[in-house]
Amino acid sequence: MSRRVLITGSEGFTGRYVCDEFARAGWEVWGAGVQSKPQNKQYLQIDLLRPETLKPIADRIKPDVVIHLAALAFVAEEDPSLFYQVNVLGTRNLLEALCHQDTPPECTILASSANVYGNSELEILSETSPTQPANDYAVSKLAMEYLAKTYSGRLPITITRPFNYTGVGQSGRFLIPKIVDHFKRRAPVIELGNLDVAREFSDVRDVAMTYRLLAEHQPIGETINLCSGTPITLRDCLRMTRELTSHTVEIKVNPALVRNNEIKRLSGDRTKLESVITAPRSRDFEETLAWMLEHQV
Repeated sequence: MSRRVLITGSEGFTGRYVCDEFARAGWEVWGAGVQSKPQNKQYLQIDLLRPETLKPIADRIKPDVVIHLAALAFVAEEDPSLFYQVNVLGTRNLLEALCHQDTPPECTILASSANVYGNSELEILSETSPTQPANDYAVSKLAMEYLAKTYSGRLPITITRPFNYTGVGQSGRFLIPKIVDHFKRRAPVIELGNLDVAREFSDVRDVAMTYRLLAEHQPIGETINLCSGTPITLRDCLRMTRELTSHTVEIKVNPALVRNNEIKRLSGDRTKLESVITAPRSRDFEETLAWMLEHQV
């Protein structure tokens, strides 16, 4: 009998890849999200802010593992109070529902964010680096981490802090899809911020595999960076995209997109991740770009 995983936010960018990864590995996959999908018999329509919609998780689904990806994630959200409602109170409602399962899940993996480190002066960030969140999204994620610790006596919990990742299907509001879109439609001009900052951009397929491996190894009580450890400058990203498309775009630096005192180089430390799982090879960024250029709508 295959093991059962519940993935909240299953219809989101990350969730779709995580569902596919678990299904390929032979798990019984249940999705959960705000959309109505009556045609999918292994999907639960939920509202994290309405606890009664979460009751079937414990009563009917009884997952062995839960991957909690559902969150409000776009940093520039117009109503910042939504971050706290969804990411903190919503997570609390989910954890409460899981506590009422006859046999609690073996492992509940909560997706936090590397944004909790804030504008660190450190170039390489480990899980012991200071947390200093600089926006409402990051504050809500760090608050969620503290909330999770209050449930550690009742639920086996693992927390992940994903750094930037991208791939086919990511919203054009994010940086790499924006660049891919401009080159793919051969736009003449693109407006960007500081071209010399270096950041990680992992492949969402690698991230999905990492979630599955964590579910199998279950490092309970740990907080773990999900990262490649290989930062890339925006300038190099543009060069790669130009070479892949044979298109040159005029780059205009928009001062509104340049942050004061921005850290030039930032990446995660994979040491802890590689100590608990055999982490997947991080795809070369050029491979991810080529995939997005071929398939991104």
